[in-house]
Formats: sequence, structure tokens, C-alpha cells
Amino acid sequence: MDEQYGYLLVHHVEDPDGYGEQIYFSLSQGDDPLRWRRANGGRPVLRSDLGTTGVRDPYLVAGDGEWFLLATDLRIYGGDDAGWDAWTRHGSRDLVVWRSTDLVHWSEPWLLEVAPPRAGMAWAPEATYDPSTGEFAVTFSSSLYPDDDPAHTTAAYSRVLVVRTRDFRTASPARVLIDRGTGVIDTTVVPASLSPDGRVHRFSKQDADAPDSLKAFHEVGSALDADDFEVLASRLLDHRFDHVEAPLVFRDHRTGTWYLWLDQYSVRPQGYVALRTDDLASGDWQEVPDGALVLPPNTKHGVVVPLTRAQHTALSAAYPA
Repeated sequence: MDEQYGYLLVHHVEDPDGYGEQIYFSLSQGDDPLRWRRANGGRPVLRSDLGTTGVRDPYLVAGDGEWFLLATDLRIYGGDDAGWDAWTRHGSRDLVVWRSTDLVHWSEPWLLEVAPPRAGMAWAPEATYDPSTGEFAVTFSSSLYPDDDPAHTTAAYSRVLVVRTRDFRTASPARVLIDRGTGVIDTTVVPASLSPDGRVHRFSKQDADAPDSLKAFHEVGSALDADDFEVLASRLLDHRFDHVEAPLVFRDHRTGTWYLWLDQYSVRPQGYVALRTDDLASGDWQEVPDGALVLPPNTKHGVVVPLTRAQHTALSAAYPA
């Protein structure tokens, strides 16, 4: 039961007419990383009544015997209707967090403030765990405004920030991790401990409308906060869609193939498109043939986590399709 088997996808749902900005689980059909069914009868597994009462962009990270699920505190549909400009200037600077020891039973949510007062928001959180220190490095996107502009009226763009925490109750002061001069969001990380070349691989989305934008891009460096990152691939899926974001990356534990999913939001229904490579360090990402990825439409911005057979069995029983 401890053998690697199956995968869990944690995500939200794009539903302009409903309340999809909650936490949904999808489970792989058996051990196939490309065939999925929405768990819990298609209903959300977790919801938040805190902050904006909406959660987007969830991420699941394992620590030492426990799991933390974190998400953006943002409700687009049925919320305050302020609009994207207002949300980037005066959005929530908190993350919504849950804790579990078995992926089935979850705590009540709580808020963790991560972005500084000069930030407009805290979006798309992700985390990597360092067992040698017991710390999580939490990355997220924020627009930053000058200290003499407390009303956040000037022009700004998103940087990727990082904080460190041990328990997701308190965090170190935020500092800038990625600044390319135009908006960068949605960074996901393959840590050196999991990459075959022993380097850190970062995947992000640069502002699609900026001149010479990298759009969805893959870069590699010696450490998460090193200054030696080089771009391996850029403008991924640009030949098919005007807009993609929210990269997620995981490895097939049977074949060793790496998958990169990108969330296209140019056309409806929205949702993920898959690419793959057998050599992560090459940056050579090839599209998975159309129809090979079987995933309910409007499955949005999440994370795929490899499971053990025991975990897959427990989740299938607790949250049947």
C-alpha cells in the first residue's frame, strides 16, 4: 500500500454563474496521469467563509507528517465586483490555509498575512519544503507600490515574492524573488531535491501584453533565490493560445516522463493543456496529442500530487466520483 500509485489534482473551477471558487479534488483514474474524474460527486471538498469568501489557485505541500493546503483569497464571481484593477491595488494580502495529516480530514481554514502593506495583493501561492531546516519557502505574486503611495494609485506590476514559515501561522518578511520589469505571476518550482540535474526549475507566466514577453516560460538555476537563472523555454503554447497561465509540473512515477500543464483562458471552456518531456533539463516541451488529457472542462489553476496506493484508495473512498 506504500507503493506509488495515482495522483491527486487540487484545483478550483471557473464558474461565472456559480460558486466554483472553492477547493475541488480530482483523482486520476487508476495510475494514469492523463485521465481524471472529479471527486466528491463533483462538489467542492473545502470552502472558505473568511476574507473574500472565495479561494482560487490552490496548492498542496507536504511537510513532516502533515499537509498544508494554501490558496489565494479572492472571489471574482459573486464577490464585491470591484474589478481586476481594484483587486490588484487593494486585494487581500492574506492566504487561506488548511492543515491535514491524511488528505481526508481537514482543519478549519485560517488566514496568513504574507504580503507587505505596500503590496496590492497576494496571488497564486505555492510552497516547497526543506526538511533540513523544517521551513517552507512560500512564493506568491504581488504588485508593489512606493512607500509614499499608500493609496496604491500609481502604476505597478507584479513581482514574485517569497516568505518562509514553519507552521503557516507566522511568516518572515516578504522579499522579492523574481522581478523582470513587467508583471510575472504563477511561479511553480521543481526543487533541486526532485530534479534529475540537481538544479531548481522555475515555471512562470510573464505579462502577455508586454513587449518581448516570455509569456509562459521555464528557467533553471542553482537555488531558489540564486541570481544565475537562465531561460530554457519561453512562449510555451503561444502558437495555439493568446493567453496561458498557471503552470503545474509533475513527474510520471511509472515512466519518468515530466508533464507541464498550462491553463488556457483565451477560449471557453477554459482549462488545462498538457505538454511533456523525457528530459526536464532540456526545456524541450512537446504537446500531448489532443484528446489524450481527459479532464473535466473549467478545471483551473491547481497542483498535481503523486500518491501512494493507500492514499489513492482512501481518497477514492472518502470522495467518490
